[in-house]
Amino acid sequence: MSDVPPQAAAAHIATIAAETGIHVNSVAATAKLLAEGATVPFISRYRKEATGELDEVKIQTIRDRMVQLAELDGRRVSILKSLEERSLLTDELKKKLSHADTMAKLEDIFAPFRPKRQTRATKAKEKGLEPLADWLLENQAADPAEEAAKFVSEEKEVATADEALAGARDIIAERVADDADLRGRVRRIYENDATVSSRVMYGKDEDKDAAKYRDYFDWSEPFKSIPSHRMLAIRRGEKEAFLIMRIDVPLDRVASEAIPDWVKTTGPAGEQVRLAVEDGCKRLLMPSMETEMRLAAKKAADETAIRVFADNLRELLLASPLGRKRTLAIDPGFRTGCKTVVLDAQGALLHHTVLHATAGSNNQLYEAAVELAGLVSKYKIEAIAIGNGTASRETEAFVKKLKLPSSIPVISVNESGASIYSASEVAREEFPNEDVTVRGAVSIGRRLMDPLAELVKIDPKSIGVGQYQHDVDQRALKTSLDDTVESAVNAVGVEINTASKQLLAYVSGLNASLAENIVAYRTEKGGIRSRAELKNVPRLGEKAFEQAAGFLRIRDGEHPLDASAVHPERYALVEKMAADLGCEVADLLTSDSLRKKIDLKKYVDAEVGLPTLQDILAELSKPGRDPRKQFELFSFAEGVEKPSDLSPGMKLPGIVTNVAAFGAFVDIGVHQDGLVHVSQLSDQFVRDPAEVVKVGQKVNVTVLEVDIPRNRISLSMKSAPDMEPRRGGGSRDSNRGPRPQPRRESGGRSQPAGGNDWFSQAMNQAKKR
Repeated sequence: MSDVPPQAAAAHIATIAAETGIHVNSVAATAKLLAEGATVPFISRYRKEATGELDEVKIQTIRDRMVQLAELDGRRVSILKSLEERSLLTDELKKKLSHADTMAKLEDIFAPFRPKRQTRATKAKEKGLEPLADWLLENQAADPAEEAAKFVSEEKEVATADEALAGARDIIAERVADDADLRGRVRRIYENDATVSSRVMYGKDEDKDAAKYRDYFDWSEPFKSIPSHRMLAIRRGEKEAFLIMRIDVPLDRVASEAIPDWVKTTGPAGEQVRLAVEDGCKRLLMPSMETEMRLAAKKAADETAIRVFADNLRELLLASPLGRKRTLAIDPGFRTGCKTVVLDAQGALLHHTVLHATAGSNNQLYEAAVELAGLVSKYKIEAIAIGNGTASRETEAFVKKLKLPSSIPVISVNESGASIYSASEVAREEFPNEDVTVRGAVSIGRRLMDPLAELVKIDPKSIGVGQYQHDVDQRALKTSLDDTVESAVNAVGVEINTASKQLLAYVSGLNASLAENIVAYRTEKGGIRSRAELKNVPRLGEKAFEQAAGFLRIRDGEHPLDASAVHPERYALVEKMAADLGCEVADLLTSDSLRKKIDLKKYVDAEVGLPTLQDILAELSKPGRDPRKQFELFSFAEGVEKPSDLSPGMKLPGIVTNVAAFGAFVDIGVHQDGLVHVSQLSDQFVRDPAEVVKVGQKVNVTVLEVDIPRNRISLSMKSAPDMEPRRGGGSRDSNRGPRPQPRRESGGRSQPAGGNDWFSQAMNQAKKR
């Protein structure tokens, strides 16, 4: 943005202000800060007076629109250069191009002059038929036969008058399709009146792989209202060659818009023009518009899908952390056993083993119980994390039978992406001597302790809270997800002496290289003792320090404010507040009565206003406060561990794992998420599921339907959901509770003799060891 000429930048600022309703001064100030290298989190947090307290979303909107307008200007310059080089640029054309305010308008104006590959019209022009096309347009009442005969030429391969007329019609047809004004009107027709339709590809209706698209084998709906998820689903089906998609309007609707512009009389030549116009609409203009609509629909669907993904990711990143607890983490499994690790309160790996807690002989189960109880005792475990994948509920049941102290919570952890991390370069660097199973279990445990710190090590696309993430614009997706991670990291703040380099890289003003330098410096020096010391880190200059310092925390730092979100540029101001009260800065952090004596208005000046001063005061009351919610324990329903345990009418607790445009997916502890369709999210009408539920939210649901062959579970969050008739007859009683559950035998796996007494024996044996 710094390369944009001042005059163009001023025009862009005015345009954005008009489009968004944001005051022009706020837009200008934000654009200036961005051009100077300031980040979105920094501007939002520490430059409120300059921007008029714009939030991150509005700042990102200004940033992205500035980029789009710069790209529009770049394309305009390219077009002008092309026209000038070919001696086609007139004053009128230049004026039209300078006033084009969208890429579509710019391309419409350029369309007649765009260098073309061989077309029917260019071939006709090479045969010298353009004068005949002009004659037809100017003499529509006349009979064209005699005039057309003049263009018959063996040398130019025009054998008959009819061939000459056909070539002239091709030239007119291309002119019609390239007419900028007509294209604009037809574009609006497509935007408002087009229909999206899909049908099964020839010969694929019985293909078992096409079954997932069966709903779209014969589908149509208005283009302007098609939901993003449906557009992406149809496009994917088309890409996989199971569906054929069209975006259509009737030919006569387009032709009736074009004919009055070109056909002036009903004479013989006028009939030739009418045929040319219809051909231009059908063969050239309508396919061109359909391509545009496809691109526009894809862009709109991408934007919605990316927004939903980003919203879900933010909720997951800002999930409540358990905090620094000595944790035993288990990656469950049947045949290969449960990979088990012990982590200290900082997340360092202390011990790892494999427990055969869900399968095997009586002796193996007994030994697993003894070993697990021994680990809990030896390492003074404060929490147990169990991954929510295969064998999760069986492992949880095993652990709970040990009757560990109630002070040790047993918590199911969403392990989506843990396998990606375990095989990554990041994991190999952290644990070069451990295999992927150990790394995965470590990730599960750390994710419980601090979700944000662990999830930043994984490509956001692999975390599993999006829909169609591989189908959307990957560059736009990366930008949005990077923005989301950066926002979350800086909202929470980062402890500089314990953070991984991956976490540090997302801090405002830093990057991967500077993060590595910080880690190397703190290792060499035995820690960083003050924010000011950051300036000694190699290649960390004044600008990076300005952008990053306020988001970095130093516990027990040399300055009392180093552990807070107060920016070092405001330390002197806080010191003045303390001096005016005759106390130390540290006293302001501990004494509410002293803080109440601060008169903020006394400290307002040209640079610092009340918004910043109010932030400072809030930070003094809770220095370095974590904005994330306090951790709450959650348990799935006992005895409901697989889809076959479900029955319609059951009321169960669950956790929202994903929110999509059509509803929300909820984990109810059966290894298969259920879907709460948007129509079942509330007793009230819901337009946007994100307004009702968030990823990680704990909810209560009612089972509506269980389709085991298709791996589908339908749920409801309504207070009294309507229970529809079963397939094949019968009815569902919405008041019926959970059916009695038979005693589980772990899928036929044997239990040690003596019922559950052996768990007590295992605990006693562990104590002896």
